[in-house]
Amino acid sequence: MTGLNSSTKLPPPSVGKLLTVLSIDGGGIKGLIPAVVLQFLEGELKKLDGEQARIADYFDVIAGTSTGGLIAAMLGAPDDNATNPRPKYNTDDIKKFYINEGPIIFTPPEKPHDITTPGPIYDGKVLHEIVKEGLGSTRLVQAWTNLVIPTFDILRLSPVIFSKYKKLN
Repeated sequence: MTGLNSSTKLPPPSVGKLLTVLSIDGGGIKGLIPAVVLQFLEGELKKLDGEQARIADYFDVIAGTSTGGLIAAMLGAPDDNATNPRPKYNTDDIKKFYINEGPIIFTPPEKPHDITTPGPIYDGKVLHEIVKEGLGSTRLVQAWTNLVIPTFDILRLSPVIFSKYKKLN
């Protein structure tokens, strides 16, 4: 299967002929908003399919940019400690993450961000430490579902797309 007007291969659909994609927007601490929406959706899925239902079970691809990429990574992270392989985080965990860690990670800069100067708004050091603590040495290819995380390399001034499917194929 290829994308429209593209020779890039897409992962095959897990059910039927439709490829299901969840796309999560970025926005710093506003990542709490999609976390709450996804928490509601996962709650409804649990009513239908049982307490073990996770968002990652229902999408062929989960994509996110910026803080949406963080949510995507958490949704797809495998639980290495589980006897039955499952995603490590549920949406309750992700919402709690934004409530507890968000104010630390997304602390407003001391001086206003100059939009004419390229670069990140937030210092990524704290985020890097917290993510490393939560995800450890987990690699993209180990994700529970196909993840796509588009980023931008500020030094090379070019986009970089991290993709489990691309890495495997």
